[in-house]
Amino acid sequence: MTRADWLLTAGERGNPATRLDERHPDGSAWTGGNRARALVHGAAYFAELLARIRAMRAGDLLLFTDWRGDPDERLAGPGTEIGTVLSRAAERGVVVKGLLWRSHLDGLRFSEQENRHLGEEIAEAGGECLLDLRVRPGGSHHQKLVVLRHPGRPELDVAYVGGIDLCHNRNDDATHRGDRQSLPMAAAYGPHPPWHDVQLALRGPAVGDVETVFRERWQDPAPLGRSPLVRLQELLHREDTSADPLPPQAADPRPRGPHTVQVLRTYPNRLLHGYPFAPDGERSIARGYLKALRRARALVYLEDQYLWSPRVVESFAQALSVNRRLRLIGVIPLVPEQDGRLTLPMNLIGRITALDELRRAGGDRVAVYGLENRAGTPVYVHAKVCVIDDVWASVGSDNINLRSWTHDSELSCAVLDQSRDPREPADPGGLGDGARVFARELRLELMREHLDAEAPDRADRRARDPLCDPVSAFDRFAETAAALDAWHEDGGRGPRPPGRLRRYVPPDLPTPKRLLATPLHHVLVDPDGRPMGLRRRNAF
Repeated sequence: MTRADWLLTAGERGNPATRLDERHPDGSAWTGGNRARALVHGAAYFAELLARIRAMRAGDLLLFTDWRGDPDERLAGPGTEIGTVLSRAAERGVVVKGLLWRSHLDGLRFSEQENRHLGEEIAEAGGECLLDLRVRPGGSHHQKLVVLRHPGRPELDVAYVGGIDLCHNRNDDATHRGDRQSLPMAAAYGPHPPWHDVQLALRGPAVGDVETVFRERWQDPAPLGRSPLVRLQELLHREDTSADPLPPQAADPRPRGPHTVQVLRTYPNRLLHGYPFAPDGERSIARGYLKALRRARALVYLEDQYLWSPRVVESFAQALSVNRRLRLIGVIPLVPEQDGRLTLPMNLIGRITALDELRRAGGDRVAVYGLENRAGTPVYVHAKVCVIDDVWASVGSDNINLRSWTHDSELSCAVLDQSRDPREPADPGGLGDGARVFARELRLELMREHLDAEAPDRADRRARDPLCDPVSAFDRFAETAAALDAWHEDGGRGPRPPGRLRRYVPPDLPTPKRLLATPLHHVLVDPDGRPMGLRRRNAF
């Protein structure tokens, strides 16, 4: 196996304007020698982030981007509010720079005021946080990254990339009792919605790539917002609208491990004036999936907030049609986040049509599940994870939908481990690639949680684990979900079966609701940010 078998080359990224690949001495579109760790759940991520930020000192550099930032969200208890933690870092002389999506109006259940208040708090302490609305109409900046650089102490450098925002609802753990600081969601999730999410911690040269993603956006000379209303708000609130210069970018950290990491992104084909670093947009997340799926033979394991849009799942369906032993497991929310009379059908229609396409292609080789906690409350799956044949793994901000693949800004990392996993099956895909430690361990960690299963003795790396086998894992999920579904159907009598899996059954939507929801879904919920030529060919 070569890395180019699974990862995009610089030419395949399709965006020659970016510095991301040309900054590598060999011109490759990835970096080797990294150490990637999956931080499952917001509580694990927040605790580590808090410790790392508190250890920073004057002259260190802290960069972050986010979709939503709540200044009062606690990372680990009273006194650890994210606004306070970032402000104290700035007061110590840490160079703190942030980019927050400006957001839509709070009246539409977005985060306009929260994002502005976090920026104001950081600015008062000497940092700088800009509200960025350089997006397509109706779009957002959805990237979630944090970069911590330490001049003179490069061994401490780390970058975080994934699905976890610095905001309410995210600080949950494996018990899934929910964040005590909660935002309202669909009634089924209760007052403190249980939340499942994943973030990636990176050490090694890939830290420089993630920093470059931030710097390209920070140095974009375009105004942060173009509409007269936005400009008026900027004046009324005396907002900082001009990015101050950043310190020169330090050399990439030295190699730290066996992981090759490829930074993948989405930027839209922005109307009027494109991004200088992506004038026609960038769709390397979509292209990365398309390339990896062509090599899928045994199991595609997905955790995704949405899993909708037939134009996107077509690539998964094609892989299922071509490879008759390929299986797909999807873990998604049982209930959409919004349950309004109009918003619920708008959210459901894309999923219903996408799952229909997957099942037409794969039949009973496609299985989709939701999660619940021990109290029977649905768990909101916000993770964006894909593992293919225990070789290629992706963690990021992007969902399986057209919006994430074409329209909003997104950031993901694909990881290829150079270390083979010795457990059977040693080569699930049968292409000679071998199972890889990072991808397999990520899949197993997530699966074990959903199954309430214990890991075998870690001292014996060759200890047999039935979940390593794609067929056994697929069957175990089905059996566990069937048992829990049956227990619920029987009124919850007797001991509750182990596991948190419920089989996902899409609800029926009456024809009038389908007819109304479909155009609204395409325009408002899952818009297309591609140039017209790519739209016509359904290409990325």
